Amino acid sequence: MNLKLLHTFLLVGEHSSFRIAAEKSFRSASAVSAQIRQLETQLGVVLFHRTTRNVRLTAEGHELLACAERALLELDSGLRTIREAADIKQGRVSFSCSPTIAETRLAQVLAAFRQDYPGVEIRVRELTSEALFESIRQREADFGIGPQPESDEFDFDLILVDPLYALVPRSLVTTRPTTIGFATLASMPLLLLNQATALRHTVEAALKDRGVKLDTRYEFAQAQTLISMARSGLGAAILPRVALPEGDDPLTFRLRIVNPSLSRNIGIVTSRGQSLSPAPLRLIELIRQLIGTDSQ
Repeated sequence: MNLKLLHTFLLVGEHSSFRIAAEKSFRSASAVSAQIRQLETQLGVVLFHRTTRNVRLTAEGHELLACAERALLELDSGLRTIREAADIKQGRVSFSCSPTIAETRLAQVLAAFRQDYPGVEIRVRELTSEALFESIRQREADFGIGPQPESDEFDFDLILVDPLYALVPRSLVTTRPTTIGFATLASMPLLLLNQATALRHTVEAALKDRGVKLDTRYEFAQAQTLISMARSGLGAAILPRVALPEGDDPLTFRLRIVNPSLSRNIGIVTSRGQSLSPAPLRLIELIRQLIGTDSQ
């Protein structure tokens, strides 16, 4: 018994018609009928009750139909798995990433992925939020790792809740605090990321809600620049937790912002309804595992 015979049998059984089966398989009705007779001869049973008006499955035909459907589903699933494995090993991934995530979390993800899938070509662009969304909109990137977009043209899969901190020069505070109220912070000279970042919009919205005027002396595109400026005593830098240096610093305090507490959502950004190939999906799975779902 071969798959061609089973496929023809399935077409006849599902449509109860030799004519429709012939149309679906691009064969003549007589060729379809001959294949069914060949299958019946091999099995030694009658599979269809035939009359001039209709075609009906026999009890044995019903049994074979159920078995054949299950078998072909299993075969299709196995072939799909093999194709996906081949695609992952030789695929291509293009994505955009928020600078603060790229600086602190991306290296370990890419290193782990390259070890498992050395044949996959990866192209990554480090972009601020506005440029990141545009790269996805223009299909220049399969996906982005970045802040939650406001537009409903994108899908967003949360992977990281990232609280905001202030990196405050020790010269600006008289005690050794662990948190800082937003009103107190707003009275200091502030160091912020520029207008192209979602983080800047978050801070400005909080200031506006509290009727506080923004006192910004310097603004930059990179978190590391803000850290250097804060360590030089030029102002208090507002940064996400992932961008802050680890350990105690003799020049600054690392303070969680409270009243209100501020945070940003970081996740996988894709065009709404977009389907991704196996290689990007595997990389996204690794991003979830290594970047995590929360940051304290």
